[in-house]
Amino acid sequence: MAKVAFIGLGVMGFPMAGHLKTRGGHDVTVYNRTVDKAVAWAEKFSGRSAPTPAEAAAGADFVFVCVGNDEDLRSVTSGENGALHGMKPGSVLIDNTTASAEVARELYAAAKEKGVDFIDAPVSGGQAGAENGALTVMCGGDEAVFERARPVIDAYARMVGLMGPAGSGQLTKMVNQICIAGLVQGLAEGLHFGKRAGLDIEKVVEVISKGAAGSWQMENRHKTMNAGKYDFGFAVDWMRKDLGIVLTEARRNGAKLPVTAVVDQFYGDVQAMGGNRWDTSSLLARLEK
Repeated sequence: MAKVAFIGLGVMGFPMAGHLKTRGGHDVTVYNRTVDKAVAWAEKFSGRSAPTPAEAAAGADFVFVCVGNDEDLRSVTSGENGALHGMKPGSVLIDNTTASAEVARELYAAAKEKGVDFIDAPVSGGQAGAENGALTVMCGGDEAVFERARPVIDAYARMVGLMGPAGSGQLTKMVNQICIAGLVQGLAEGLHFGKRAGLDIEKVVEVISKGAAGSWQMENRHKTMNAGKYDFGFAVDWMRKDLGIVLTEARRNGAKLPVTAVVDQFYGDVQAMGGNRWDTSSLLARLEK
């Protein structure tokens, strides 16, 4: 059992922290900007809450963070009363936020200055993956630190991999989002075409999902997409945030991402339709408006 802190109890962080307590058997203290949510977590999982990130992190062996973006991350780690101000030498800061590779490298250096280790560890699998403890975790950092952290991360993961030095986890998550963006647009267009052609979508998917066109998105989202229901997972606002990170990095490294750039604009159209909180499969709604 380790002493663990978890900072950020959104739709992902709340259950992830829960798995660290129940499945991992760790001693967990949480922090959340909305105090009521931290209190609710502590009551549900028989854990503790703290009034600041620094106090949550005090004495912890591992400190997890899962917040919204780069600035949120800087605020709760290196800002006033941030976690790094409370962490003990030799402890490990593990960031599950989907953020930039730049901020990951920045926090790696800031942690080292305080005698603390850092792993960037963005996740994939959405709310369902977090709730089921079945996330894919893409890590960047030092191998020895990763090996120390991996058994703890396992509490909420089905797959954990070290992708390279600091920032590599975030870069791998960018690849993940690039692939998803094009795939969901292709699925949306396929379903749209099939419906316009008068085909029975269930019969079509039953056949093509067993071939080269099959995917997790097709298997898990075609029914809700066909029904025009888009309240099942990762929100458009968050996908646009992620694609913004991707496109910024692509401008930096010279990668050409024409499909990703177009799909990002399509998600902007969905936002203009009022679909900010719809899930990412709502690209079909744009085609059918």
